[in-house]
Amino acid sequence: MLLEKTQLKISKLDHTWILDFDGTLVVHNGYKTGEDEFLPGAKAFLQAIPKDDFVLIITAREKEAREKTEKFLAKHNIRYNEILFGMPMGERILINDNKPSGLQCAYALTPSRNQGLENLEIILDENL
Repeated sequence: MLLEKTQLKISKLDHTWILDFDGTLVVHNGYKTGEDEFLPGAKAFLQAIPKDDFVLIITAREKEAREKTEKFLAKHNIRYNEILFGMPMGERILINDNKPSGLQCAYALTPSRNQGLENLEIILDENL
């Protein structure tokens, strides 16, 4: 939960961002009753991701929602490398090794549904 201000210190290396869509970036199931709407801080967060980073968006949305979803992202100039539809609704599990230098190479942040990302601050730390 990101109920209060959270700082995530990461290296200056290129990153892979794996982001859930509904309830994390946009209002959960908003596309079913109208139009998608970014959650607080989500659009600015996405636009601040460096261009050399890889952005993977995952969603349980049915594949038939692809066109509508991609048009929404394009309308807002959101860059991403891949978007996967029809993902299972259960837990998302990331397993990754740490570098021998001690650099932690995986993080999991779990904001409450529809909370948004305005309380998340990403800091590029030159010492990592």
